[in-house]
Amino acid sequence: MVLHVHAASQSWALLVLLGATLLLAASFYFRGWLLLRELRLDAVPFSRACCFLFGLLLIWAALGSPIASYHHDLLIFHMVEHLLLMTFAPALLLLGEPMRVFWSAVPQSAQNSFGAAFHQPLLRRFASWLANPVLCWSVSAITLIGWHIPVLFTLGLRSDAWHASEQASFFVAGILFWWPVIRPWPSSSTAAQWPILLYLFLATLPCDILSGFLVFSDRVVYPVYFSAPRLFGLSALADQQCAGALMWTCVTIVYLLPAAILTTRLLAPRHSRETMWAQPDLQSPARAAAHKDR
Repeated sequence: MVLHVHAASQSWALLVLLGATLLLAASFYFRGWLLLRELRLDAVPFSRACCFLFGLLLIWAALGSPIASYHHDLLIFHMVEHLLLMTFAPALLLLGEPMRVFWSAVPQSAQNSFGAAFHQPLLRRFASWLANPVLCWSVSAITLIGWHIPVLFTLGLRSDAWHASEQASFFVAGILFWWPVIRPWPSSSTAAQWPILLYLFLATLPCDILSGFLVFSDRVVYPVYFSAPRLFGLSALADQQCAGALMWTCVTIVYLLPAAILTTRLLAPRHSRETMWAQPDLQSPARAAAHKDR
């Protein structure tokens, strides 16, 4: 009983810490977005700000809602958690241009002190290398397949520390994966777009292989679920098949949507493409105000 109460208190402490962190991120983002709006910079529309806030909400849903409590009982809940952390939340966060908004919320003195660091050649080369599609695809594929190997999967279920590492790696891999597709600031918007279509197509292959294996396998891949409570009348095998089908459907739709948008842009007239891909130059609040006063 003492151990149970101690674990429950730790769980509540983590939930409070998670909620406070997400609220702090939301308030800091909202402050930066209001500063941009006051300066009449239309770099981050209201819809994109909503994307960022909804991305934070999905992080809470994955880590702090009942989904996080039931992932030990059903693989389908475990899969929902992974999809939220790796596929949905990172894409929504990057659509909100977080670096751009957070930078505007930084005090002017700090911008003057650290702003020059962003223009250092070494740092810019490192940022360019980090957003390389080959690297981002490789990290995403290795993370996805690696954590679904039965030994590592079971380890993540039985150890809170390993499970936290699994969740963090999924989120980081998701951020890296979506970065070349969305290209938020400070990434360049002038790079060729057509390779991203191939990038998105290749990204479906690891997901298709894994989800197809889970759906069509005639045995339970993760025996740890044999001892779990049978919720909603689902057997361990039916639960596995539903989880694989959910992953297959969600990933296909989510990757197809940006591919369709990019295809539409590539087929548009040249002047239309230049208008759609143009990104306003990032300015600090002080520079924008000085430009406005001229």
